[in-house]
Amino acid sequence: MTAQERKLWNLFLKDYPKRFLRQKVIDRFIVDFYCASAKLVIELDGGQHFEEDTVAYDSERTTILEGFGLGVIRFTNFEVDTNFDTVCRRIHAEIVKRNY
Repeated sequence: MTAQERKLWNLFLKDYPKRFLRQKVIDRFIVDFYCASAKLVIELDGGQHFEEDTVAYDSERTTILEGFGLGVIRFTNFEVDTNFDTVCRRIHAEIVKRNY
């Protein structure tokens, strides 16, 4: 796990009321975090995700995951480092939206 993944896991997701899994295999992908009850994937993107070929791959990957009925939300490592509370609030809002 990256430093940002460890931060999100240790300070928010591991004790969240809904169960999250780390590094979950879905189809041919390994997603960073997955909440089955909310059908939600959370991905954290480092700098390599902004290169042209990776942007296209991430877009295709998101489309495939959404095809399984999953929601996919992405955050940059920079967002986790600088706006952690906002990231957590956005995750919580998405889970509430998907569960109620």
